[in-house]
Amino acid sequence: MAGKQGERTRRRLSTEERREQLLSVGARLFSESPYDDVWIEQVAEIAGVSRGLLYHYFPTKRDFFAAVVERESGRMLAMTAAVPGVPVREQLTAGLDTYLEYVHAHAHGFRAFHRADAAGDQAVRRVYHRALAAQERQILAALAADPEFGAQAKERPDLQLAVRGWLAFTTAVCLEWLRGADLSREQVRDLCARALLGVLRP
Repeated sequence: MAGKQGERTRRRLSTEERREQLLSVGARLFSESPYDDVWIEQVAEIAGVSRGLLYHYFPTKRDFFAAVVERESGRMLAMTAAVPGVPVREQLTAGLDTYLEYVHAHAHGFRAFHRADAAGDQAVRRVYHRALAAQERQILAALAADPEFGAQAKERPDLQLAVRGWLAFTTAVCLEWLRGADLSREQVRDLCARALLGVLRP
């Protein structure tokens, strides 16, 4: 009797909820294995859906992986958005704390996002590089609006390259941290903060 009641009250997932479920499974699998080693059938089996339903949401494996990358990119952009009117230096520690908390809590998705550049598919790599470019623009816009760094942002032709290098540095540090580097979250945060302030120093 209780089982039948459970079946009656089980709610079907909405289109958006199902899509989110599939992307979560994909983020985990792509973080654990190279792109070519992940099979759509495996995703469908773990999610408890038919392969046909998965293809209804994502026509090809490339489309599926690109959607995983875009999902993680959107999360990171929203999380690292600058607070208008608050100096960058004051936001840096809190922003990195939030970022590292996300990296730790969503380690699979973070790894999947950064595996995209190694994928052989050029369309997937373009999605990845668009995501990194969006992060870069977000940081540069925050620096340009900042009272301390705004002036040099206009005068330094190397600032864009410096920010790009810092993003690569931070990514490498976070991936090593997730692999088990013997550093606390606070030590990783301080390392990344010092690196950014270092490249901003005239």
